[in-house]
Amino acid sequence: MKMGRSARPSRWQDGHVNNSPAIDPYKRAEASAALRDDHTIDAWARRFALLSDPNRLRLLFCLHRAPKIAVTDLAAAVGMSDTSVSHALRLLRSNGWVTSRRVGRTVLYSLDDDTIHDMLHQLGATHAGDH
Repeated sequence: MKMGRSARPSRWQDGHVNNSPAIDPYKRAEASAALRDDHTIDAWARRFALLSDPNRLRLLFCLHRAPKIAVTDLAAAVGMSDTSVSHALRLLRSNGWVTSRRVGRTVLYSLDDDTIHDMLHQLGATHAGDH
């Protein structure tokens, strides 16, 4: 079956119009359909941006293995200052990845995002007692 070339222009992300004829109109339409849900792509880009910092990733691995941990213990585990860990946790908490719970004068932190939890497993994270 011979595919005709489509003269329908498509928009690039920066708003530039691509007027090149389609080699395979079906494939072009399918590729365009993958981008219709731009908010999902933007959300994943934000997630990957958070994961791109090695210190935040270390903190997530620690929270995965040792939930309900205090900042001081977490800071000692990763070799960071309490202030740096608090700042990173604030960022992770504001994105819904981490939750905190006050117990007396201590605040305990835990992982609170199932998608990130599953992703950490894919990256090799384990729970306490796993071999």
